Order: sequence, then C-alpha cells, then structure tokens
Amino acid sequence: MKIGVLSDTHGYLDKKIFGFFKDCDEIWHAGDIGDFEIYRQLRDFKPIVAVYGNIDGSDIRIQLKEHERLERSGVDIWMTHIGGYPGYYERKIKDHIIADPPDLFISGHSHILKVLRDPDLRLLHINPGAAGKHGLHKVRTAVRFAIKERKITDLDIIELGYRSAV
Repeated sequence: MKIGVLSDTHGYLDKKIFGFFKDCDEIWHAGDIGDFEIYRQLRDFKPIVAVYGNIDGSDIRIQLKEHERLERSGVDIWMTHIGGYPGYYERKIKDHIIADPPDLFISGHSHILKVLRDPDLRLLHINPGAAGKHGLHKVRTAVRFAIKERKITDLDIIELGYRSAV
C-alpha cells in the first residue's frame, strides 16, 4: 500500500501533488486544509483520510475529526494536526499517546518537515511539513511512503517548490 501525506495547505493546492501522488493508494491530510474545495479535489483523485486543523472552519470540522486512528497493513496509525513530536508531545494528547502508542504518528501544524523515531514509545513520527503557501516555511513539502508487511518503507520527501512560487 502506498500513501501520500500532506498538511497545512491553507487553501492552496499545488497541482504537482497529483503527479507525486499518482501511484498512491490513499492520500492523508494532517489538517489546516483551509478550503473544503481542496479536500474535494483530493477526494475525487484518491481515497482520502483527513483531520481538521486549527485554521479550518466549521464546513471542514463537521465533515472531519480532530484525530484519526486507523490501521493499514497491520500498522496502527494515529493522525492529528497539533500533536507535537517525540519528547514534546502536545499536552492534550501526551497521556493518550504514552498509554496507547501507535506504530506511526502523523501530525502537521509546525510547517517543519520531520521524520523521527521515538525510541521510548517505539513509534515513527512523520510531520510532512507544509504544502501550502502560508506560513514561515521556505520550501513546500509532502511525503510518500509504502506500508509493507507491517513496516513503513520507501519514504520519499517531496519538495513542491518555494513557498512564494506558484
């Protein structure tokens, strides 16, 4: 199974994402979609799993959850927008993630691309960075990977271009 992950589109969807994610089975959006039309475009392209973020309005929040806990090919996944990262998990989820850690934890919000192992909880954390043009990041990013035999493999970082580029 191949997965494409993005976050923090903030109302802008680079059309290059469709080429990068063409071989993916699903797209996951880790919040701050910014415009429900972006969710529709992604949903029309591939099956999508998405959570809402702090900038998303009621039109998105009534359709999506704050957290998604799912399983793919034997991998337990938790996706949320504001989650923090190993050693610095968001206060609202810290106790929950420690009590029941997933195999893969995905969050957005920081606009900083990170792929980190949490050795204490034995999980992989992925923040795909920001795919949109709003924020302090310089380069717009996303990630894709495969899930094979209960393992995350073939992780690619995708650079979509500079934030100011169209």
